[in-house]
Amino acid sequence: MRTTVTLDPDVAARLRRLMEEGDLSFKEALNATVRAGLDAPAREGTPYRLPTRELRARPGIELDRALALAGELEDEESSRKLELRK
Repeated sequence: MRTTVTLDPDVAARLRRLMEEGDLSFKEALNATVRAGLDAPAREGTPYRLPTRELRARPGIELDRALALAGELEDEESSRKLELRK
């Protein structure tokens, strides 16, 4: 298959080095590198852990009504925009 590939400068330099060391063509070096990457087992690192924190809402703000509040604000904004068109 023929395709165009844009390589970052550091990757191109590493491929050139591989070509020189192994007396390979660009196509051979690129295919060998891609094969090695595809054949490598997937690395399973440690899962990312995000520390949790207590949510401190301001007095008078009911977080269990957040979606309803967002809907009301959106409705108000839509009404305002409709009024401006008249």
